[in-house]
Amino acid sequence: MLARKVLSGKTRGYKNHPQLIRFKNFKNPVKILDCYLSAVYKESKKRGYKFDINKIKYRHSRLKIKVTRGQIKYEFKHLLKKLRKRNKELFLKYKNKLRIKPNPVFKIIKGKVEKWEKLKGENYGRIKRI
Repeated sequence: MLARKVLSGKTRGYKNHPQLIRFKNFKNPVKILDCYLSAVYKESKKRGYKFDINKIKYRHSRLKIKVTRGQIKYEFKHLLKKLRKRNKELFLKYKNKLRIKPNPVFKIIKGKVEKWEKLKGENYGRIKRI
């Protein structure tokens, strides 16, 4: 929800966060972010989390965000590193996953990790299919 505030111009911080670039490239970045968040909301319900859907104005769009396959792989590996430290059970569940299903607002295209990502010389090529 912080990203929504940033894209709406309602905060000073995080304006230049690299992850927001994918949303800023749209005519209406808040709309595409809301579509992304509506999918997060659906997943949160499955997992038993509380998420206030009333904070999201737009819930459906045919718009898609192009995301490179390399970026998705990189972000999944980054998630696994966090899970290894914070939630061993989830880490063990997903560590050998070779196929992941990204947020439906993403359209996966060929490509490497995005240029705006801060790489640390890591190998991210383990996932075979997305």
